[in-house]
Amino acid sequence: MAEKLIPIDVRAYSPVDLTDTWSKHKYPDKGIALCLSGGGYRAMLFHLGALWRLNELGYLKKLKRISSVSGGSISAGVLGYNWSKLDFVGTGVAQQFDDKVVKPIRKLGSTTIDISAVLKGIFFPGSIADKVGNAYSKYLFGRATLQDLPEEPRFVINASNVQSGVLWRFMQSYMADYRVGIVENSKIKLAKAVAASSACPPFLSPLRLTLKESDFVSDSGKDLQFKPFTTNIVLTDGGVYDNLGLETAWKRYDTILVSDAGGQMQAEAKPKRGWFRHTFRVRSITDNQVRALRKRQLIESFKLRKKMLEQGENPQSDLFRLTTRDGAYWGIRTDITHYELADALDCP
Repeated sequence: MAEKLIPIDVRAYSPVDLTDTWSKHKYPDKGIALCLSGGGYRAMLFHLGALWRLNELGYLKKLKRISSVSGGSISAGVLGYNWSKLDFVGTGVAQQFDDKVVKPIRKLGSTTIDISAVLKGIFFPGSIADKVGNAYSKYLFGRATLQDLPEEPRFVINASNVQSGVLWRFMQSYMADYRVGIVENSKIKLAKAVAASSACPPFLSPLRLTLKESDFVSDSGKDLQFKPFTTNIVLTDGGVYDNLGLETAWKRYDTILVSDAGGQMQAEAKPKRGWFRHTFRVRSITDNQVRALRKRQLIESFKLRKKMLEQGENPQSDLFRLTTRDGAYWGIRTDITHYELADALDCP
C-alpha cells in the first residue's frame, strides 16, 4: 500500500524557512518563470546556451518572468533589451536570436571589463561599479533604461541592498525593496541595473543609487521608507542574497525553470590564512550552503508535487499550491545523460 501523505503545516516541511516573495498573491499563477543564477562570465555564457535551447523549443516566448542575479543578469539584460527585435514566428521561435542575443554576449565574453574597471576606479573619479556600468553601456545597452524592457515577459534584475539586507529589484514597471518602498516607472539606465546585480564583492561592490524621497510611492515600504535608505541606496551583487534568482519567481508562478551556473566548490587541505583569501573562502562556503538549501527546496517541491498527485491530492488545496511546483533544474555540473531522455541532445 502506498504511503499516505499526511497534511502538515507548510512551515514544518523544511528545517529552514521556505523561499517567500513580497507579493499580494497568496497562490502562484499559472505560468512559467525562468531563473538565471550568478557565476560571472561563466554564468553569462552558460545561460546563453540555456536561452538558446529554450528558443529552439519554442519556450522562450512562453515565459512570463525572467528573474536573474549577477552574471545571469547580463544575459537577461541583453535578452530583455532586444526582446522586441527578436522576430518571433508562428512556432514561437525567435528568428533574430543569434544576431540580437548570441553575438553581443559572445563579443562581451571576449572582453575583460572588470580589470579595466578596477584600475579606472582606483585612479579616476567614480566607483569601480560605475565603471563596470559604463562598460555595459558601451558594449551592450547604450543609453537604454528600464523602460526599454518589455512589459511581458517581466524581467526582474535582482541586486542585494546592503542597508536593508534584502533584495532590491529592478523592473520595467518599478524598482523596489519591500522594506524601503517602490519607485514606479524608473528611468535608471539598464546598464546600471545590471552593474548593481553583478557587483561582486569586494572589488566591484558597492554600487550606489542616488534618489529623492519623493521618488517613492507614499507608504509603500514596510519599515525603512526614510532617509538615508530612500536617498542613498547601497547595492551589491544579487547573488549575495539569492544566488539562484529564485526569490522573485517562486511565489508568483507555478512552473519554475532554474539554470544554475554555480561552480563546484573544491576541498582545501590547507586553507589559506591570509585575511583576503581566508575571507573569500568563508564567503564561498556560505554561498555554497545557501545555494544548496535553495536547490534542495526546489527539487523537493518537484518531487512532492509528483507524490501528491499520485496519491490523489487535490491540486487546489493549500498544501499543494503553497509547497509544490512544476518545472526543471539544470546546472553547469549536470550530466544530461542522467535524465535518461530519449530525445536528449548529443553530449560529447
